[in-house]
Amino acid sequence: MITVTKAAAEQIRRSAIQGNMEGLALRLAATSKPDGSLDYGMGFDDPVEDDVTVEAEGVKIIIGPQHVNLLKGATMDYVELEPRVFRFIFLNPNDANYSPPKAD
Repeated sequence: MITVTKAAAEQIRRSAIQGNMEGLALRLAATSKPDGSLDYGMGFDDPVEDDVTVEAEGVKIIIGPQHVNLLKGATMDYVELEPRVFRFIFLNPNDANYSPPKAD
């Protein structure tokens, strides 16, 4: 369904502790923009009846049914984009602007 890297899972756990959200799952969402690219949202939440639940790298992820197809096959990572600037990123083949990473 979705892959979560070790770096992303570690940051999710740290964020849960910092925000006093331990024990809650991370809810992920994706919505299509007019150009076919995707916007992502996330926050800690309790699952509801129709959610898809995924356990990845020891982190519980919940996804609403309307977001499943847009997140299928995606990888969530936590990377340093610039010196000391870290962000969650999504490598997602469902995004019109996605291009696979080049092999070294």
